[in-house]
Amino acid sequence: MKSIVKICSGLALVAAIAGQTSAAEMITKIGAGEGQVNIVAWPGYIERGETDKKFDWVTKFEEKTSCKVNIKTANTSDEMVALMNEGGFDLVTASGDASLRLIAGKRVQPVNIDLIPSWKTVDDRLKNAPWHTVNGTHYGTPYMWGPNVLMYNTTAFKEAPKSWSVVFEETTLGDGKSNKGRVQAYDGPIHVADAANFLMFHQPDLGIKSPYELNEKQYKAALDLLRQQRKLVSRYWHDAFIQIDDFKNEGVVASGSWPFQVNLLAGDKQPIKSTIPQEGATGWADTTMMHADAANPNCAYMWMEHTLSSNLQSDLSVWFGANPAVPAACTDGRGMQTAAGCTTNGMDDFGKIKFWQTPVSKCASQEACVPYYRWVSDYIGVIGGR
Repeated sequence: MKSIVKICSGLALVAAIAGQTSAAEMITKIGAGEGQVNIVAWPGYIERGETDKKFDWVTKFEEKTSCKVNIKTANTSDEMVALMNEGGFDLVTASGDASLRLIAGKRVQPVNIDLIPSWKTVDDRLKNAPWHTVNGTHYGTPYMWGPNVLMYNTTAFKEAPKSWSVVFEETTLGDGKSNKGRVQAYDGPIHVADAANFLMFHQPDLGIKSPYELNEKQYKAALDLLRQQRKLVSRYWHDAFIQIDDFKNEGVVASGSWPFQVNLLAGDKQPIKSTIPQEGATGWADTTMMHADAANPNCAYMWMEHTLSSNLQSDLSVWFGANPAVPAACTDGRGMQTAAGCTTNGMDDFGKIKFWQTPVSKCASQEACVPYYRWVSDYIGVIGGR
């Protein structure tokens, strides 16, 4: 189990965010590049042609700016927060369950969007998103968004699963065998929200309004469902490439996953597809954020501008199977993506996705909710069989 960073309570998180630094402290001019930029990123987010020669959005940037791109991959949001707390990085591609924690912990700094010409091309639905905007101040530039899909093996499922029940409840699959020992679950506390999302649909009497805002009764029901799932799970995954290997070689047939794994497996001619079942899905909208003590801020700003070019956004969308932060990437023909491809990836489903966010005790949908630090400790217990 990875080390878990100490996380403030929900109420303290809100208070800390409210007292953040002002926009006046932002950089006002980009100078000469420092020679490098160090980035914490999700697997598959920053490619230089090593996995597939067609996908490389690093080499030309390095040639143009003389800023060498150094990448450290992280498999969970908690790992990203821990790395940013340790320091030594300039940028991070943070999901919504990490971004506000980084702001509250003063690990990231305000971003001067006037220094990023391509900001005007960003999807209007993302420009002022609450996971990177506090009191009108932006703490990053949107990168990409998408759903947590249900990935499945077509030899075990004669048709696409209609419900997430295939990973939460023991059942006989289309191949006549039980799903026990053949499914996986995500190795991160935010997976509690997937259980809550399932309960929102199947137990409406619980009154769950948001899978990230759970009172004690709702939270207990989610943990009970996760304990039930524990009896079925062969492995809790956090490494995308290990999950890919498990689907190819270890008999795993169903799991929550990312479009990235689905694309690589399908590209390898494996019998793999994905779906969003009737309950809907959680998802992620990721932001490139700059460390408060970034040693290479000029290269960092150059990289943030580079990431918003429509050709990069287009190719990234094809590679990861998700949606670009720049809508023109779907249609302007500068990259590989097409309007039809963006529709397939869910560009029109923004309102249907319950995007990751950090659970706090002072929540919007009810009087009080279980804060994230409880999710962390209790999910460790679930995985450990407690």
